[in-house]
Amino acid sequence: MSAVEVPLGRPGGERARLRADCGNCFGLCCVALAFTRSADFAADKDSGEPCRHLGADHRCGIHTRLRAEGYRGCTVYDCFGAGQHLSQVTFGGRDWRGAEDGGRAMFAALPRMRQLHELLAYLTEVRERPAAAELHPAADRELARVRALTGLDPAALAALDLDAERAAVNPLLLRASELVRAPGPGARRRAVRRGADLLGARLRGADLRGTDFRGACLIAADLRGADLRLADLIGADLRDADLRGADLTGALFLTQSQVNAARGDARTRTGPGLDRPAHWS
Repeated sequence: MSAVEVPLGRPGGERARLRADCGNCFGLCCVALAFTRSADFAADKDSGEPCRHLGADHRCGIHTRLRAEGYRGCTVYDCFGAGQHLSQVTFGGRDWRGAEDGGRAMFAALPRMRQLHELLAYLTEVRERPAAAELHPAADRELARVRALTGLDPAALAALDLDAERAAVNPLLLRASELVRAPGPGARRRAVRRGADLLGARLRGADLRGTDFRGACLIAADLRGADLRLADLIGADLRDADLRGADLTGALFLTQSQVNAARGDARTRTGPGLDRPAHWS
C-alpha cells in the first residue's frame, strides 16, 4: 500500500489535528455529501454537486446564517479534521476543481477518512483519561497504527476494510469506558442503556451519572438538568435532545457533532475541548 508521510505527536497535538480547519479545506463537505430537502436542508443536492452557496474560494456564502436559511444539517456536521487532511496531505494541496476526474476520488475519500479521524479522536480521549492509565500504552500503539492508515493513498484508502478497523479498536474503547465509569466504593452500580430506544424520553433532572448510552437513541429526549457526568455517549443520537441545564462534564466520547445536534443553553456543561454551538445562545 502506498502512503504519504504523516507526523505523529502527543495527544495534545493529535487533538488539534482532529478539529475541522475549513480554511485549509477545499469545501469538501459542501460538494462530496448529498443533501435531501428536509428540516435539515433547504434543497436537494447530489453527491459530487457543489452546494449553490459554495463560493469560488471554497467558503460558504451563508455560513453565519445556515440555520436561518434552512441548512441546520450543515451546522451539525463535523469532519474531525478529515477535510483539511485530504486537501493538504492526501491530495497534496490539489483542488478538486482542476482534477482530471472532477474530484470524484477526493469526494469518495471524505467519508472514509472521516471514520479514521473519528477513531483517532476516541483513542486520543482514552490516552487523555487518567482512569484508563493501564490502557495508555495500547492506546498509543493504536493511535500510531490508525494515524498511519490516514496516510494511505486514495486507492489504498478505498480498499481499506473500515468495519475491521473499528472492530480492532472497539475492545479498547469498551475497556476504557469500564475503567472511567467504574463506581467508587459504596457507590451504586452504573446503569447500562446501550442501544436503548429513548426517543422523546422524559429524563428531566435524572441522575444518569456513568450510564452506558452507547448507540442509544436519545432523539428529542428531555434531559433538562440531567446529570450525565461520566456517561458513555459513543454513537448516541442526540438530535434535538434538550440538554438545557444538563451536566455532561467528563462524558465519554462526546463529539462536537453530537453537541451541535442537541439543544442547550448557557447552563449546559460539556467540559473542555468542545465548542458551545451558536444556537445555544
